[in-house]
Amino acid sequence: MKKRWFHLIKVTFLSIFSLMMIYPLYWLITSSFKSNEEFFAEPYAFPTSISWENFTRAWEVADLGTAMINSVIVTVSATALTVFLGALTAYVLSRFTFRLKAFLMVFFLLGMLIPIHSTLVPLFTMMNQVGLLDTYWALILPYTAFELPIAIFLTVAYMSSIPKDLEEAAVIDGTGYWGIFFRIMLPLSVPALSTVAILSFLRYWNEFVFALVFINDNSLKTLPLSLSIFSDGFSTDYALTMAAMTIAVIPTIIMYLLFQEQIMKGMVAGSVKG
Repeated sequence: MKKRWFHLIKVTFLSIFSLMMIYPLYWLITSSFKSNEEFFAEPYAFPTSISWENFTRAWEVADLGTAMINSVIVTVSATALTVFLGALTAYVLSRFTFRLKAFLMVFFLLGMLIPIHSTLVPLFTMMNQVGLLDTYWALILPYTAFELPIAIFLTVAYMSSIPKDLEEAAVIDGTGYWGIFFRIMLPLSVPALSTVAILSFLRYWNEFVFALVFINDNSLKTLPLSLSIFSDGFSTDYALTMAAMTIAVIPTIIMYLLFQEQIMKGMVAGSVKG
């Protein structure tokens, strides 16, 4: 009887928690179909009529097509760079023994303690001197640098759990270090790398501050910057803002749905050995 009550309480709690997580997304989507008048009059009610006008206007006014392309270029490039460099560094730290290994591990992990926004001024000055402002690299390089610590941390934990017998067998067959990395370690580390990729993708796709500081060219603006066009400091067009945010959130939902199983595997990987 106690187990049944505990199960009932657990299911009830998880159901309420799930509804709390889903409701903001539901509210965003339903609000995107409302006019500004209806949004203020009944902000939590279902729209009286379904109209796609907000989406077409938001797409045209904010030039979301160009912003979407820019976000895809920056996000995919930074994610690929983060996954590759994180996997390569994790391979060295997890499979080799050398002096200063512990120091390097601590050094990389300390990167997670650095407040990102405290680096805006020095990064802006440095990029201005080397001529990287208003380029894709102005976002790709900082994104990758600040995401590498967590990428290394997750991938090292996973690679450490891979049996070394596989490497020994590969060495006997004449495979070198690069062959072991690309043919054995990378394929076996897909769950951890998928976790790193999806976390990086979500962070890069929604990042606003770096894009605001380092990008002034309208043709290079990403989606978060384009969304700010609907607010002029005195008023906000909530109907178009909600429609544009709905368009912007669709890729992240698709990415999470495709890789959610890999995310869970990667997050618990390396926690148990043996």
